[in-house]
Amino acid sequence: MNTPICDFLESYATASPVRMHMPGHKGIAERDSHDLTEIVGADCLFVADGIIGESEKNLSSIYGADSFYSAEGSSLSIKTALYLLTLYAREKGRKPLILSARNAHRAFISSAILIDFDVEWLGWGSDYLSSSLTAEALEARLASGECPVAVYITSPDYLGGMVDIGAIAEVCHRHGTLLMVDNAHGAYLKFLSPSCHPIDLGADISVDSAHKTLPALTGAGYLHLNKSIDGFFKERVKDAMALFASTSPSYLILESMDRLNPYLAGTFSRDLQSIVCKIADIKQKLTDFGFTLVRGESMKITIKTKSYGYTGEELSNELQKSNIYVEFFDSDYLTLMPSTATMDEELDRLTSALFSIERRPVISAAVPAFAIPERVMSPRAASMTPSVLLPIDKCVGRVLSETSVFCPPAVPIIVSGERIGEDLIPVLAYYGISALRVLKDET
Repeated sequence: MNTPICDFLESYATASPVRMHMPGHKGIAERDSHDLTEIVGADCLFVADGIIGESEKNLSSIYGADSFYSAEGSSLSIKTALYLLTLYAREKGRKPLILSARNAHRAFISSAILIDFDVEWLGWGSDYLSSSLTAEALEARLASGECPVAVYITSPDYLGGMVDIGAIAEVCHRHGTLLMVDNAHGAYLKFLSPSCHPIDLGADISVDSAHKTLPALTGAGYLHLNKSIDGFFKERVKDAMALFASTSPSYLILESMDRLNPYLAGTFSRDLQSIVCKIADIKQKLTDFGFTLVRGESMKITIKTKSYGYTGEELSNELQKSNIYVEFFDSDYLTLMPSTATMDEELDRLTSALFSIERRPVISAAVPAFAIPERVMSPRAASMTPSVLLPIDKCVGRVLSETSVFCPPAVPIIVSGERIGEDLIPVLAYYGISALRVLKDET
């Protein structure tokens, strides 16, 4: 019997590619002999009164928060936090309403389906991967409508865009609303000078993917609670996490997070500053050479590819000829994710490869304009209704049942329970979506 996954991984590793994609460790050695389960002395992630609890205290001291491990990435932390927010709202006699920027990861939608809280969308930015939310716009909404239990934002986003968390936090707290940040792409922000981490900027809850930008194994994640938040959250967090998680968390992932703590408390900030300077230099060189870059966080290189004459996919294909693999591409963008584990030689290979790509005439085609679709029912109600898969040209006027989205970036264009308008069809086609699952018994 063949082993296609093993074969691919071995082939990829032995080819010595330049890994301009997550995870941040860029391929550290495996430690199979440490792969165990909750034996005597090994503690339990969802009790954590032994070695895991001790390690989480170390993490908490580093981030200045009440911090907890996830061995199932940010998705588990997102579900945990949103469940706690829903439970907290009901404990306080409030409606479990959450205002969210529209560029939310599909884990947010999955949570809405599983937990059944109410969602109000705050809109996109210049494209569906970004948010234009400002403190002023949020102030206007909170001053004029029902007060939500929490505001949910994604910052940094997949393209590296960031919102003003400090200003948004101030608005939230003035209106008695909590702020939760999907900071999956920004675990490293704590170690900039000054810190740009959401908790330090006033967020009540921050979800970090340790594996995306830090040298931890894939699946390593953090859930941070601001020390000023109601004690209800810390008291219930472990039970909430156990509700959604496997009863057999990976000790290899837990080990990688524990092993990371001394590095984060020690020389990581110095190493981060070094790579940030190198990336800034590369960005300037690429701009001078003629590439158009998206402005945003310091650890992403995001290229607007059409101004150089390529789609993101085409530019990715060109880089693969030089054995360079990117994190993300679509018709308009290409995202590269170096880390502190990226070697100088790999950065040189990247810049040389990009400089060797011949510039072509600008591509003028742009994504068709579209708006947030009409909501017909909740994501939960739609997902629990019988459905049928149809080609997109047969979906006009139908209600979406299941949110279908590629990963990366795992950000949906249309959400379960929304009606598919005619204006959305060319948008779906533009992003390569050919079929959707819609409610079955619509007339």
